[in-house]
Amino acid sequence: MLNQEILNNIQTTRFVVTGGAGFIGSNLVKELLALKAKKVIVFDDLSTGYLSNIEEFNGTENFEFIKGSITDFEQCKTVFKNVDVIFHLAALGSVPRSIDNPLATNEVNANGFINVLYAAKEAGINRIVYSSSSSVYGDNIDLPKVESKIGAPLSPYAVSKRTNELYAKVFSDVYGMNIIGLRYFNVFGPKQSLKGPYSAVIPIFISNLLNKETCFINGTGEISRDFTFVSNVVLANILAAYSHLKKEDPKLFNVAMEQQVSLNELYEYIETEIQSGLEVEYRDKRKGDIDSSKASIAMATRFLGYKPNVQFKEGLVQTINWYKNQG
Repeated sequence: MLNQEILNNIQTTRFVVTGGAGFIGSNLVKELLALKAKKVIVFDDLSTGYLSNIEEFNGTENFEFIKGSITDFEQCKTVFKNVDVIFHLAALGSVPRSIDNPLATNEVNANGFINVLYAAKEAGINRIVYSSSSSVYGDNIDLPKVESKIGAPLSPYAVSKRTNELYAKVFSDVYGMNIIGLRYFNVFGPKQSLKGPYSAVIPIFISNLLNKETCFINGTGEISRDFTFVSNVVLANILAAYSHLKKEDPKLFNVAMEQQVSLNELYEYIETEIQSGLEVEYRDKRKGDIDSSKASIAMATRFLGYKPNVQFKEGLVQTINWYKNQG
């Protein structure tokens, strides 16, 4: 789905991927290197990313890893020198994590984001593609979610991502920068971490069932999400980086599949593939969780040319096979 103009331009572009050792970031780095990018710099403090996600790129001439934090403005300025495009994926994810520690979430997601923007401005970088989140839709119950209608945020994480969008708009208007935000909907796929208390539902289900351990669902299981395979997110990032948007065009886009899958359905799909024979157990709903989520991707299709290249069930099978191969 990438045209020849984009493919040619990638080979002359120098990129920084903040959070490039994380789940989504490392998948993006892999694709950029496969497309022969001129330079790909991963800038990551390894707080939620892992060297194991990028070790396959070691020794690649056009790849560089710099350990550091987006909360360090001076380091951001140093890293961004002689760079053409920034993909900003560094963040402290997870709604529950933000409820447990809102100060850390704000420091990284909000303060870190303005560091990235201002350091990019100082370095003369005009194009930034950053990761927002479906969490900004908050208590708005309308489905499908459209970019122009958001609600009140339900967690510190949602506040931090909405703050990013507001800063991006101001920097675009005041400094004439080209800043595009992508609202991800429940991304899953290879390299998604199982470590820590804030792991996402799909890798937890897969890991538990492969290891014959019970899976838990928070609530009744009728909560639904628009689960999005990671290669679709990678595609959207690259399309955004080379989009030709006019000043009056939108700069925020949903990245999703335009479908709903309940947690009960998700469990059944994974169990059908793995066949553990286990039954799911239910417990209380988590704070800050919305009931249902489904995106419209009409705007991303119209302005970026985005259409999912891997469907949900196909992506789920790829993900299960990847975890099987990890032992």
